[in-house]
Amino acid sequence: MRLFVHQLRADQLAFWRSREAAVFVFLFPVLLFLLLGTVYSGDYKGHPLPDYLVAGILGYGVANTAFGGLAILLVIRRESGLLKRIRSTPLPPATYLAAVLVSTLLVFALQAVAIVVLGRLLYDAKLPSQPLSLVVALALGAAAFAALGVALAALIRSAEGSSPIVNVVVLPMTFLSGGFGPTRDYPEVLRVIADVLPLKYLIDMVISIYLDNETIWKQGTSIAVVAAWGVVGLVVALRAFRWEPREG
Repeated sequence: MRLFVHQLRADQLAFWRSREAAVFVFLFPVLLFLLLGTVYSGDYKGHPLPDYLVAGILGYGVANTAFGGLAILLVIRRESGLLKRIRSTPLPPATYLAAVLVSTLLVFALQAVAIVVLGRLLYDAKLPSQPLSLVVALALGAAAFAALGVALAALIRSAEGSSPIVNVVVLPMTFLSGGFGPTRDYPEVLRVIADVLPLKYLIDMVISIYLDNETIWKQGTSIAVVAAWGVVGLVVALRAFRWEPREG
């Protein structure tokens, strides 16, 4: 436990000292929320659009932070040789990865709180009436997308390619899943594609809890789909993740 806490502290310090990581992973979803919040108005499915936007950006935050940010971090550390050097230290590899994962989830937790608070203060968005269910839903989503992030890191071959690949995956997925606003006017083909994406089910789950005041226990289908994608990510990660650089 002492080694875990030490590594967790080190990862948090490294994250917040990196301006690029802090802006891309933590600040960008918040800034995007503020920008879109000035554009959207009116109602959607009986709810003010700012409320819907809070739910959507929370989903985007999961994908951007627990999935994209984690994948980029692991690829950069692998290709720089840091992960390989970790294997030669007394720090157990499992403890190191656990600290990295928990550090990433802490960043997302702070981000989620910031989005909800800013939504309330600036756009009069509602506060969740089922906060525990919302926390459980976001935690499940973050865990599943973290597993997918480790899997993606295992498949990306170069540090230079990590950010472009992550953005090519995350941004279209969020757009199709409704993270940037309602999908009511999307062509049918785009809706069919969205129906197989894990982020759509996470956002649907967050919307049901946050906007419709449902509990986590009523989200069986969404939980099953998100969890299934997490299991797929875990299997790929266990089979393909490497500690040594892949370039050269």
